[in-house]
Amino acid sequence: MAQAQTENLEDLLVAIAQHQDRQAFVKLFDASAPRLKAFAMQCGANSNDAEELVQECMLTVWRKAHTFKRKNGTAITWLYTIVRNKRIDFARKGRYDTVLSDDLWNDEVGEALENDVSSDLEADVARTLLKALPDEQRQIVFKVYFEGKSHSEIAADLDLPLGTIKSRLRLAMKKLDTLAKEQMTWLIIILTMNF
Repeated sequence: MAQAQTENLEDLLVAIAQHQDRQAFVKLFDASAPRLKAFAMQCGANSNDAEELVQECMLTVWRKAHTFKRKNGTAITWLYTIVRNKRIDFARKGRYDTVLSDDLWNDEVGEALENDVSSDLEADVARTLLKALPDEQRQIVFKVYFEGKSHSEIAADLDLPLGTIKSRLRLAMKKLDTLAKEQMTWLIIILTMNF
């Protein structure tokens, strides 16, 4: 059932890209908007802002449906990525006071989980992964990915040597990768036990 829904979304995207098919666009909106709004709210947006993020996402879909490639992932993953990117753009423009750890979610891990698990679980896993980092590593991850600062800017902000910043970021990313793989292993075990 989930695979049929995924293929249907992908077919709708292709119809929008190739024929500017308005009916396909309406169907895509109806099928995906509630999930996209829920995802935006999990990322910290209130209901009104989440609706605006979905509208921005769908506008991007109308204009850039031709850039969707099936080989790179599912349609819903592509839509989640657009919403996440819009959310980050809003945060950088000062629309939101905070950016949550959901926005740091690794696309490859997110794509693997998306096929089998709801976005609620993805957000919980992302929060868990980031909470597992030591404070000094988490701080640098946020400065790099949310504030868009360079390593040298972070070194100046924190009054630390550049090598320390690079080392902490490298350790953080390695730890996140290891923890994500462990989470995936448990998830696969749980999913196989349910079938």
